[in-house]
Amino acid sequence: MMRFGSKFLALVALIAAMTVTAPALAQDAAGFQPYLMSLRTKALAQGISAATFDATVPGLTYNARVVELDRDQPGGSPNSAIPPFAPYQARHVDAARIGDGRAKYRELRPLLSRIEQQTGVPESIMVAIYGHETSYGRVLGGFDLPQALATLAYEGRRRDLFEGEFLATLKMIDMGVPRSRLQGSWAGAFGYPQFLPSVWLRLAMDGDGDGDKEIWSSEPDGLASIANYLSNAGWRPNVPWGVPVGVPASLDRASLGNKTVPTRCPRVHERHSRWKTMAEWRALGVYPAAGRWASDDTLATLLEPDGPGQRAYLLTNNYRVILDYNCSNFYALSVGILADEVSQ
Repeated sequence: MMRFGSKFLALVALIAAMTVTAPALAQDAAGFQPYLMSLRTKALAQGISAATFDATVPGLTYNARVVELDRDQPGGSPNSAIPPFAPYQARHVDAARIGDGRAKYRELRPLLSRIEQQTGVPESIMVAIYGHETSYGRVLGGFDLPQALATLAYEGRRRDLFEGEFLATLKMIDMGVPRSRLQGSWAGAFGYPQFLPSVWLRLAMDGDGDGDKEIWSSEPDGLASIANYLSNAGWRPNVPWGVPVGVPASLDRASLGNKTVPTRCPRVHERHSRWKTMAEWRALGVYPAAGRWASDDTLATLLEPDGPGQRAYLLTNNYRVILDYNCSNFYALSVGILADEVSQ
């Protein structure tokens, strides 16, 4: 472990006491280490050990590639056109992902069944998220998490988020997670479920009973953690995520507008209709397109991702839970559709 003398600690204290002068959107690496050193007091106040901070932070370097990837992300302008869902579905619910998912589903049935009994989350939904996030464990990402998260925090576009996630990685190191295991995406997600560090701290589970929560190497831990996340977000057992439906051309869509849009990712939710029971939707002429339905008293909202005349879906509260995992209609629809395919 690295040790530092009184001069180093005095410098740290001085930097921590100074107002960080890096701009809101840092343009280069000049202020990277001073910014990180300014977090020492905050880290210690959160219970992170001085030994972990002092052994980890001085060795971190600014990663310009991470900033480039972050700034290349779509801005989500409310005026930009929403692309069609069908091409996205074709890429993410393709024959290979369905076939691999069915094989994984058969292979892990005893484990999946046990987790479903404990959490109420369907086996197929766990497998579908596993497939979407990491192609069933094959694509985990190769970025160093402390470096990537420290860089994103310093860059400043979403400092509150990434500063907290950077400190969460230090807490993981304090808890004994090997530094070498902190590898993942450029945005800080890691392991089979692609959790952020703060989510690992809150919701990761020990699925194989060995006392650890190794979501980066243990499928039982990874799948149990996915289920625990969904259960914690409000998954309701024995309720489908949604059902594909046909919609009559005569449906008065203007009268079904959703008047209560959540503050979180409102553009996603504003595409949903108001809530009605399945019985009420049936009375309006909406009918199951695949022979599936839900109980008459189940509340659902209508989504026509590619507009009238194309495939539509009645979506339950469990669909909203999938949105909590990743707030994208395309993502949540693809998870549900893949889950249905995997379980056949």
